[in-house]
Amino acid sequence: MTGPRSWPRRVRDRLGDRGLAIALLLIFIAAVFTPLAAFPAVRCEVFGKSCPRAVHTLQAVPVTSTQAVPLTPVEAATRGAYVALGDSYSSGLGAETTAADHNPLNRCHRTSNAYYHQVAREFRFAGGTAFWACSGATTADVLDGKSGEPAQLGRIGAGTSLVTISIGGNDVGFSRVLAGCVVKLPWSRRCQEQGGDIAARVAELRRTLPALLDKITDRAPRARVVVMGYPRLFSEVDNASGDNIDVADQRWLNARARDLNELIRQTVREADERLAADRAPGSVEFVDAYSAFAGHEAGSLDPYVNGLAVNLAGLSAEPRSFHPTVEGHRALAELFIEQIRKGPGRPLNQFR
Repeated sequence: MTGPRSWPRRVRDRLGDRGLAIALLLIFIAAVFTPLAAFPAVRCEVFGKSCPRAVHTLQAVPVTSTQAVPLTPVEAATRGAYVALGDSYSSGLGAETTAADHNPLNRCHRTSNAYYHQVAREFRFAGGTAFWACSGATTADVLDGKSGEPAQLGRIGAGTSLVTISIGGNDVGFSRVLAGCVVKLPWSRRCQEQGGDIAARVAELRRTLPALLDKITDRAPRARVVVMGYPRLFSEVDNASGDNIDVADQRWLNARARDLNELIRQTVREADERLAADRAPGSVEFVDAYSAFAGHEAGSLDPYVNGLAVNLAGLSAEPRSFHPTVEGHRALAELFIEQIRKGPGRPLNQFR
């Protein structure tokens, strides 16, 4: 038996050689022209014709945005707790009006008219408010405690969203400097001769203040930390009568306050730049209070700062001397409120 014959042989046996040739020709034509008919793109390429391009319409698909919305400065400041820290310019010494304000057991001299109270009333803080400023506090006291109280630093934490603070005046010994200007012989230069001691203490503050601000932002990483400078206490042209400080000494004291403020401002800026570079959620901001009492200096007709008050029994200056009055704290509160609304002048890395 023979095996199965191939299909060309079967075709040739049935149709002959001519039929086989015709069958092969038909197969060739089909192989060439079928793609041209079935695929227009192939036809266009082979014959070089310009064929219309297929237009693909993209159907719009609704997209739900998941991008976070930044918090406003006020939202960032009020989403947690507000804590007021600092020295006598924050505690309210000099603005006493009630019996509780004068309580001798109130060793930190926290008074009912300190700027803290107006700030606390102005905004609704989700985490509540707390008042821990203490008269006489230095940067070291904020870290370690004063007058038998725990460290102010321990009063803040992860839930703190706003910190206000004034600090640095006691580090440079400003009360002692003022006393040296008051307790002197008329026309002596004892007041301005204290410049060397101030310079040494300012240099030390340049080291301790950055460390303090870093500790505050480490402990309260989401907080806006608002640091107040100090107001100018004296007129540049009029003598504050009754305090033995002439105009030249007043100008010199104002200049020292300006120097201190510039140190605080620069330190605050550097601390905030570090946070911004790390994209941290908190901020450190400066409130310039230098001109807050302009026209209302010590000895003026409507003073925002107490003049020299003498304890005749002890022949010593009373603590409230050269500290803000009730009106002075209202002026300081307005500066804080304005800064809280304004923000640090850069995006805060906090989102809804």
